[in-house]
Amino acid sequence: MRDVDGRQWATREDLIEHSGYSRATLGALWSERDANGHPAPRDFDGVMHWDVGAWSAWFEALPKQPRDLSGIDRSGDPDEPLPPAKQARVLGVDPARITQYAKSPPPRWPAPVRVEELPTRTREYRTRAQLWAWADDPASGFGTTGGRPSGPDPTVRAAKATTPDSRVQLAAEALAAMPSRKAGDVAAMLAERHGQSLSTWRAIVTQARKEAR
Repeated sequence: MRDVDGRQWATREDLIEHSGYSRATLGALWSERDANGHPAPRDFDGVMHWDVGAWSAWFEALPKQPRDLSGIDRSGDPDEPLPPAKQARVLGVDPARITQYAKSPPPRWPAPVRVEELPTRTREYRTRAQLWAWADDPASGFGTTGGRPSGPDPTVRAAKATTPDSRVQLAAEALAAMPSRKAGDVAAMLAERHGQSLSTWRAIVTQARKEAR
């Protein structure tokens, strides 16, 4: 930190240590500064610094939900890519929740660092560092006991519910073009052509067949 005229000024790294929150969390707060009133920085030697007193007062005034992060495993190599089962262990949740996140990602759920294509599905890998940063981010909703669930925003979910799924149309067109092919074969072709897992396309093909009846 830097003392200027009796005031302490902190870099982003200083604020990370000062607040105990991750770089990703503080970076997200800065990117949303127009909406949350984040204090303006001051430039010293080409590096942004923030008035520690003003920043701390602002940060403490931010609305916060009670969160329980005690179940998170903070041990291990932060950069190791983990499959879903190990991701669940790091976060202290049931593996089914990670599977659900693949279908309906919660706010700011990190993109996988690697995707493994399996015969019937895809397996997404994330690092411990990604999981820790996501869990620490208040916007993730992780660890809250009240308020909005940690899944997708209800308004977004409602919008999706009223918007036709273009993939169903793709499946319908493929079924019409290949009437002699089995539904599983059509799903496999669509998965190879458009990405996403075979199980996802099987469900879409089933939906397309239902809508065609």
